[in-house]
Amino acid sequence: MNRVLPARPRMAAEVPLTKPPNQTGAPAADSAMIRASLAESERFAALFDRHAQVIYRYLARRAGSEVAGDLTAETFLAAFRRRDSYDLACTDARPWLYGVATRVLAQHWREDARQLRIRLAAIPDLNDPGHGDRVAGDVTAGAMRAALMAVLANLPAGDRDVLLLIAWEQLSYDELARALDIPVGTVRSRLNRARMRLRSALAGTELSATIKEVLDR
Repeated sequence: MNRVLPARPRMAAEVPLTKPPNQTGAPAADSAMIRASLAESERFAALFDRHAQVIYRYLARRAGSEVAGDLTAETFLAAFRRRDSYDLACTDARPWLYGVATRVLAQHWREDARQLRIRLAAIPDLNDPGHGDRVAGDVTAGAMRAALMAVLANLPAGDRDVLLLIAWEQLSYDELARALDIPVGTVRSRLNRARMRLRSALAGTELSATIKEVLDR
């Protein structure tokens, strides 16, 4: 299904987010865009154009496409407001943006006060079976999704964030530590706990092999 990204949000009440002038040469590093935006706020638009798609995809997987557009806009607004604290030595801003998005998501769930919902349909399929196979597997697939939903929903929030950022977004341990502002050792321990609980809960099910492939990457 095609997903529609949100329109660029306003980065400040008085400053519409517009594209910076066209430039020649190699694409600027993310850190250079952020540095430039400190003096010219509209330059932050380039960061939105470059990374909004992946942030939207992450948020749609976590919270559903119904709210992902708004959450993406909130993420870039929050990132814009915090841009003066960005470590300009880090040329790739994606880990930072994933961290901002994760915090925006947590705030959304706190404010919404609803039960955490994990959208399993967004987990990439390893195969695309034919129509007959898909129909025959509907009941089993539904049961497996329910089992996985229950396990993920019951993970501690920090463990779940680490697991999904690694499994879905393929962040490295160092990138994830920077995204969530935690030590690399904490990343490893949270991931190990999540892996153990997931494997234990799904042992013997048809999802077991698929989950193992994702977790052991």
